[in-house]
Amino acid sequence: MTARDEIALTGLRAIGYHGVLPEERVEGQLFIVDVVLQLSLAAAAAGDDLTATVHYGELAARVVKAVESDPVDLIETVAERVAQIALSYPVVDATTVTVHKPSAPITVPFADVSVTIRRSRA
Repeated sequence: MTARDEIALTGLRAIGYHGVLPEERVEGQLFIVDVVLQLSLAAAAAGDDLTATVHYGELAARVVKAVESDPVDLIETVAERVAQIALSYPVVDATTVTVHKPSAPITVPFADVSVTIRRSRA
């Protein structure tokens, strides 16, 4: 039975150029990403072994780089990109990714816009 342990990175910040409006592609804006990994941490804890877990500093850098590169129209696409990075670690069974777009071009007052996706190994 696989343990349901988690590693969570919350509030990763990156400037991206994602969006359907031309000004979003030119000016860019802040995106905030939360990533939760589901995996077993038993082996890493038992052996105090970084190679048996996910180096969250490395993951954070990869996520920020993914948000900052290759502009797309939808934050759904950005979330999928981040989920695939998370699942590239062999020890990760599943991931939940939330991408926040707090400066989205919405004409009424709002606090945040976000999408959340959940992906697991097939």
